Amino acid sequence: MRRALIVVDLQNDFCPKGALAVPGGDEVIDIANELLAEIPLSVLTQDWHPQGHVSFASSYGRQPFELDDSVDPPRVLWPDHCVAGSKGADFHPELKTERAKLIIRKGFSLNLDSYSAFFENDGLTPTGLAGWLETLGVGSVVVMGLATDYCVKATALDARKLGLEVSIVSDGVRAVNAQSGDGEAALKAMEAAGCKILSLKEILA
Repeated sequence: MRRALIVVDLQNDFCPKGALAVPGGDEVIDIANELLAEIPLSVLTQDWHPQGHVSFASSYGRQPFELDDSVDPPRVLWPDHCVAGSKGADFHPELKTERAKLIIRKGFSLNLDSYSAFFENDGLTPTGLAGWLETLGVGSVVVMGLATDYCVKATALDARKLGLEVSIVSDGVRAVNAQSGDGEAALKAMEAAGCKILSLKEILA
């Protein structure tokens, strides 16, 4: 069975000093680079939003991190982040992007957000990643990146729904924790769905 690596959203806006900084987000760059060197079949995901995106609090005159309860289920509204073509949307400069085989851009539709590397948030619109992996005979994925409680979790859960074996790199993820404990809850949800939570050392063994 072939194995692939999915590195989720290691972009400037999710790292310290970024518009939507994940605490310790840059601490996983070295782990990503080590895995990119060890796992030949690798994918990078990249948030790539238009101005006025549906996920931006500014699009509604609201404050970042407010809950939009006009939709079901309610969603968090974010600061403007990863705007297409901006420095914030660029990958972290220390990430060895040249080692990746594929880059998946997501969230580029004005009125549709996307957390997962596999599907937009409507759960129906594919990014094309599933077909690419299937064509290459991949049955197992290693997932790491930002953020544990959003895009990593969504990617991992969709991978399980597609029948893939999933390993989460426990020391290669960091959480937003908009609510205290969100990161730990996300790891438990992924584990309950059948994901293995493994350290970098265990992944490389």
